[in-house]
Amino acid sequence: MSPVAALHGRLHWTDLDTTSAELVDISVGVVPSGYTDSRSRISMVQYLEPLARPTKAPKCDQTFVSRAGGPANGTFNAPLLTNPTNHSRQCLYIFLAGPGQRVDVTFTSFNLRGSPPDGAAVGELPACVHEYMDVYAEVQSSDPAELINSPFGGRYCGPIPPRRRISLYRAIALSFYTDKNSTTPDIFEGRYAFINESEYEIGQPVIGSPCSYVINFAQKRTGAIISPTYPGAYPKDMSCTYQFIGKPNQRVRIEFRDFDLFFGGPHCPFDYVRVFDGPDNTSAVVGTYCGQQRNLVLYSSEQYLFVHFSTLQRTANTQNRGFKGIFEFSESFVKLDFIRENDGMHIRGSECDQKILSKKESTGFVYSPNYPFPYIPKVVCRYFVYGMQDAQNLERVKLEFSIFEIPKGEHKGDSNCTDGYLKVYLKGQEVADAYDKFDHELCGNELPHAVISDGPRLVMVFSSGELQGRGFKAKYTFETEYKIPGTAAPDGTCSFTYRSTSRKKGEFNSPRYPSNYPSETNCSYVFLATPNEQVTIVFDHFKVKADGANTTYGAYGTSVCFEDWLEMYVLYRDGTDRFLGRYCSLTAPGPVESPRGAVGIRVVLHTDQENVASGFKARYIFETAKSVFGDCGGNYSGEDSGVVTSPNFPANYDAPGKGLASRACNWYITARIGYKILLNFDFFGIEGEPATRGCAAAVMRLWLSPDSDMSPIEMCGEKPAMEHWQYVTQGQTARISFTSADKAIGAQGFRVIWTEVQDSPVGPSSTISLLCESTYHFQCLGSGYCISERLRCNGVKNCGSQDNSDEMHCIIIVPEEDHGALIISCIAAASFLICLLCTLCHRKRKRRHHRQLGLHRNAHYDSTTSATGISLGSSRRHLQGGGSLSGSLHGINNSEPMVIPPAPLPPVSVPPHVCINDTLLDPDDLNDDLFVNSCDRFDDDGECV
Repeated sequence: MSPVAALHGRLHWTDLDTTSAELVDISVGVVPSGYTDSRSRISMVQYLEPLARPTKAPKCDQTFVSRAGGPANGTFNAPLLTNPTNHSRQCLYIFLAGPGQRVDVTFTSFNLRGSPPDGAAVGELPACVHEYMDVYAEVQSSDPAELINSPFGGRYCGPIPPRRRISLYRAIALSFYTDKNSTTPDIFEGRYAFINESEYEIGQPVIGSPCSYVINFAQKRTGAIISPTYPGAYPKDMSCTYQFIGKPNQRVRIEFRDFDLFFGGPHCPFDYVRVFDGPDNTSAVVGTYCGQQRNLVLYSSEQYLFVHFSTLQRTANTQNRGFKGIFEFSESFVKLDFIRENDGMHIRGSECDQKILSKKESTGFVYSPNYPFPYIPKVVCRYFVYGMQDAQNLERVKLEFSIFEIPKGEHKGDSNCTDGYLKVYLKGQEVADAYDKFDHELCGNELPHAVISDGPRLVMVFSSGELQGRGFKAKYTFETEYKIPGTAAPDGTCSFTYRSTSRKKGEFNSPRYPSNYPSETNCSYVFLATPNEQVTIVFDHFKVKADGANTTYGAYGTSVCFEDWLEMYVLYRDGTDRFLGRYCSLTAPGPVESPRGAVGIRVVLHTDQENVASGFKARYIFETAKSVFGDCGGNYSGEDSGVVTSPNFPANYDAPGKGLASRACNWYITARIGYKILLNFDFFGIEGEPATRGCAAAVMRLWLSPDSDMSPIEMCGEKPAMEHWQYVTQGQTARISFTSADKAIGAQGFRVIWTEVQDSPVGPSSTISLLCESTYHFQCLGSGYCISERLRCNGVKNCGSQDNSDEMHCIIIVPEEDHGALIISCIAAASFLICLLCTLCHRKRKRRHHRQLGLHRNAHYDSTTSATGISLGSSRRHLQGGGSLSGSLHGINNSEPMVIPPAPLPPVSVPPHVCINDTLLDPDDLNDDLFVNSCDRFDDDGECV
C-alpha cells in the first residue's frame, strides 16, 4: 500500500478506539492564513488504493502527545503482530508537540526486513516492498486533508535507519508497513522528545515563510543562527533568508560551527548557503557554500549582511543536517580604511584581508591594520599581492619595508616571534594548510631586508597577538618576471649580464621559457670575458615567431626577420661592436666564439605586438682564448690561388675535444691592391638545415668584407651536386670561419677554391671594354674574370663554378728525360777504369826498372870499390829504414857518378784521380812522400822530373 493511502485510511478519527479518540481534542498548530507553501508534495490521491477497513481500528497505531505536566520525552518500538495470511498491515505513529514546541525523533535501532535494490539511494522510491518505514516531518495540521498534502520525507528499510528528525511545525508521523507473517518489537526502536521552539526563532519572523527572519542589532547584538530543523535532516524544496541589520560603523560577523549540506559540485547547484555583503540578495556575493565546511567565519564590509539557505526538490533523501553558528554585531572589528585608502581591495567576507592587483609594473604601499595608530590585539589579516600573469605578461613582487614595529613577546621554543608576527610567503600560498610553510617570519623593531617573490604572487599573514605595536609600512613594486638566469639589471628591465669572474658556464633563455615569451619585449644578454679568455655560445632550442618570413633558405638576415628576431654582436674593449647576424623562425644561430681581442658577445631578443613563440634556450662557456686562427686555419697573401678545406677533409671533421665547448678554424685571405677574391665552393656538407633547424651544431661563416660592418654569410647543410656556389669579395680581403659545437657528430665538411681576380667589371669578355691589365693575366671566357696566366691549365677551375675556360685548349708537354744520373754513372766508371790502368802500368814500369838496375850492377861488379858497395849498402839500409829515395841517390852521386838508363817520361798532365796501392786518391790529398815513391826520374837535385 502506498504511504499516503495509509494515512488516508487511518486518519478518520471516528474509527479510532477510546485510546486514540483523544486525538480529536488535540489542537494542532495552524500556520498563518496568508502562507502558501509552494513546495511540491507527493499527491496523496495518486496512491489511494481500495482498503477494506475493519469495523475497528487495529491496535498497532500509536500516538504520543505533549501534555502539560506530562513527560517531555519517551521511547517507541515496533508492534507485536501475527499475520499468518500475510495480509498487508500498516501502523501509524503520530507525535504531537504542544504550542511553542517541536518534535525530535531519533531511531536507536532499525532492522526492517528487505533492502533497497542495487543502485537505489537510501529513501528513494520505489525501493522497499514488503516491509518499510515512511517518514513525514512537515505535518502542519491534524486535518486529514492537510495531512494528506504533507511533504513525503522518505522511505526506509533494511539496516539503515532514518536520520534524526526535527519537525518543521508541531507534528511528525511515521507509517510502518509490513506483509510479513509476524513482527516483533525489536525490528525498530527509537526515542522522542518535545523541545522548545525558541531556539529556531532567530529574529523577527518574515510573514509567509516558516524559516525567514530579520535580525536587528537593537533587539539582539549576538545570538545563534540555525537551519530550520537542525540537527535533524533538513527538508527539501525550501527557501530561508536571514537579514542582519546593524548601525553605521558596525560590522556583522557570522561563524558557522557546524555546516553539513548536500554537495552537488564545486559551484553548489543544488542545496547551498549564499551570503551577500549587503541588505538583500541584490548585494555583492560574499560566497556560496555547500558540502561540509570547517571554520567558516564571515564578516560584512558594513552594517548589513544577508544569508539565503536554499534546498531543491529531490526524490532522494540525502539526510544532511544543515548548519548552526553564531552571529555578532560589533564596532570593534577592524576598520577597512587602511585598505580602501591605499589602492587595496577588501576581500569580502573577511575581517581585514585584502587583495592588491598590479596595474602593469605599478607600485604602492601596504600597512598594518589601524596604521599609523597601534594595531588592534588578536587580529589576523592576510595580504594577497598579485602580479600580472597571462599569455603576454608575467610579473613578480618586490617588498621593501620602511617602518616595522611588532613586539616579539617572550622567547619560547624555536620561534623568536611568540606574540605578534608577519609571515611572508614568496610562493604565494593561498591554501590554509600551506600557511605553516612560510619563507620569512618577521617581528621586533629591526627593519627587514627587501624580499622578492618567486612568482607572480606574494602573500603576507599579519597576526597582532596580545601586545600592541605601531605595525609596519612597506612599499610593493611589481616587476616583470622573465625567468632568466643571470645578473638582472637593477632597474628591472630585461637586461642580464654574465661575467667570467662570476661563473664559467651556464644557461640562458628567452623570457618565461619553455612557455611563450611575452610580446613587446626587448631583452639583452651580455657576456663579458677576462682579457685572456673568450666566450662560446651554443643554442640548443630556437623558435622565434616569423609569420611573414620566407624561410625556404632559412630565416636569416634583416630582410627576412622583421617581426620577432634575435641578434648577436661581438663586443670590443673600445666600446664598439660588430654585427654577427639576425635570426628568426626555426633557423637557430650556429655556435659562435668571441674572437681574440674582443671583450665578449651581446645577444638581443626583440618581440613585436602580435603573436609569440617558445623562444630559445642556449649555453655559454668561458674558455682560455685561442689564437686568431683558432684551433686551425691560416693566412693567405701574395698568392694567385689556393684551397681551403675543413679539418680532415675529405674525411669527416671531428667534434671538439673532451671538455671543450667548440672547435674553430679561421682563414684570412688577402689579395693584392686592385684585386678581389673569388670563392668557389667545390664541395660543401655541414650538419644542419637552415630552413628547419638552423646551424646549431656546426656552421661556416663567410665574411666578404671583413673590414666593414656587413654581417657574415652563415652556411650549413649540403650543397646539391648540380648547384653552383661562388662569391666575390667586396674588397681585397676575405675571412672564412668554421665552428663546430660539442654536440656536433661530424660530416665531410667543405672544399673552397679561392682565386685572386682583377677588380674589373664582370661578364663575358665580348661584353666588356676593359681588358686584363697586362699580358700576365688570362681573361676567363665565361665569367670575364681576369686571373693570373700561371693558373691556366693547372687542373683547378679558377674562373668560377660555371666557367672552365682556364682549363681549355691545354697542350700536354712531355718532359725531357733526365740524363744526369746516367752521366754521373759513366764518369764514375771511366775514372775507375783509368785508375785501374794506371795502377797496372805503374807496376809494370817498376818491375822493368828493377831489372835494368840489376843488369847494370852485374856489369861493373869488378870495378866497384868496397867503399862504393858500402855506400850503396848504406843507401839501401837507409831506404829500408824509411829514408827517401832522393836522399839515397844524392849520396851515391856525391861519392861517384853512376850512369842509369833513362826512365820513361811521365804524362804531361796529371789525371784528376791517382790510384796508389789500389786506393783512389785525389791529387790534393797526396803528400810528398807518396808522390816521390811514384816518380821514375829525378834531376840532379833529387827532384822528380
